[in-house]
Amino acid sequence: MTSHAASRYLDRTTPPHISTLILIAGLSAMTMNVFLPSLPAMAEFFEADYAIVQMSVAIYLGVNAVLQLFVGPISDKLGRRPVNLAGIAIFLLATLGCIYATNVWVFLLFRMIQASIVVGMVLSRAIARDVSGTNQAASMIAYVTMGMAVVPMIAPAIGGFLDGAFNWQANFWMLFGLGVLTFVICWFDQGETAVASGHTMRQQFAEYPELFRSPRFWAYALAAAFCSGAFFAYLGGAPYVGTEVFGMTPERLGIFFGAPAVGYFLGNGFSGRNAGRYGINRMILWGTLISSFGVGLSGLLYTTGLGSEWTFFGLMTFVGLGNGLTIPNATAGMLSVRPHLAGTASGLGGSIMVGGGAALSALAGALLGPGTGPLPLIGLMFATSLLAIGAILYVYRRERQLAVA
Repeated sequence: MTSHAASRYLDRTTPPHISTLILIAGLSAMTMNVFLPSLPAMAEFFEADYAIVQMSVAIYLGVNAVLQLFVGPISDKLGRRPVNLAGIAIFLLATLGCIYATNVWVFLLFRMIQASIVVGMVLSRAIARDVSGTNQAASMIAYVTMGMAVVPMIAPAIGGFLDGAFNWQANFWMLFGLGVLTFVICWFDQGETAVASGHTMRQQFAEYPELFRSPRFWAYALAAAFCSGAFFAYLGGAPYVGTEVFGMTPERLGIFFGAPAVGYFLGNGFSGRNAGRYGINRMILWGTLISSFGVGLSGLLYTTGLGSEWTFFGLMTFVGLGNGLTIPNATAGMLSVRPHLAGTASGLGGSIMVGGGAALSALAGALLGPGTGPLPLIGLMFATSLLAIGAILYVYRRERQLAVA
C-alpha cells in the first residue's frame, strides 16, 4: 500500500489506527519495567544475587538501543508490517523462555531477546511520519508517547499486584497475553505504509551516512537526547536524593517520584493538540526552556536554603512537561529531514536517546554520595537542558541558512 488512505480499524488495506500504534508502543514500554517489584522474588527463585537479576533492566536497555539501529533500515527495505509482526512473534517466544527459565543466565538470555519488542517503539513513530506531514506527525507521535508515558507509571503497580497474588511469572504471562492480543490486532489492522526503497539490504544500511551528514538531523536528535537526558539523569539520581538527602520513606518517595510523568503526560497532550498550529521548532524551543526553568529554579531554591522534597520533586514536573513538548516534535523533525529514511531515522534517533540516557543515568548515580546533597544531580540536569536549547537554536540557524541559499 503506497497511498495513505484514511485509517479504518481492523482493515489492513488502510494505515493502522492510532490506537494500534499506541498499543504496540505501550507494550514496548511496559516490558521495560512491569516486573521490577518482582526482582527480590526472582533473585530468591533463581538463587542468584540481586545485582545479577537487576541486570535484566540494563541489558534490556542496551540491546534495545542496539536493535533500534537495525529495525529502522530493515523496515525501510522490507516494510513496516512484516518487521513489526516478526518482532512481536520473537517477543512472544522470548517471553515464554523467561517464564520457563531454569536458571538466571537462561532468564537473562531470553530477557535480551525480549528487547525485540522495540519494533513497536521504532515503527509507531515511523508509521506516523509515513502517513502525515511533519507537524501532523508530531501530533500523532505525541498521542503515541502520551500513552507510553502512562504505561510505565502504572506498570510496576500492576506487576506488584500480580506478584503478590500469584508469583513473579505472572508478570510475564500478562506480557505474553498482551503480546498475543497485539499480534492479532496488528495482523488485521496494520496496513503497509512504507514505500518500497528498491535497495538491497546492504544499500539500505549504507544510507546511514546520509543521515550522519545532515546537521538538522543531528540537531533534532540531540535536542531530544539532551532534553530526555535530564529525565534519565533524574531516574538515576532522584532515589538517592529522596532517601539520603530528604529522608523520605519508600512509600512517600514512590508518590513524589512520579511528578515528571504527570508533566510529560500534559506536555504530550498539548503537543498532540497544537503541534500543527505552532510548528515543531517552536514547540521544541518551549519545551527545552521549560525544562531548564524547572531545574534552574530548583537549584536556586536549594542554594538559598529554601529547598525541600516539595520543591525538588515538584519542580521536576517542569522537566516532564518540557520533555512532553520536545520529544514528539524533535522526533517528527528527525523523521522529516529525510522522509524516505523515516524508519532508519527513527531507529538511529531512538538509539541515541536510549544510549545517551543510560549513560547519563549512570553518571548521575556516580556523582551523588555522602554530603553532596542534590546539587550535582541538579547541575547535570541543568547542563543537559541548556545543551538541548543550543541544539534547537542551531535548527533555527540552519533553516535560515537554507532559506537564504
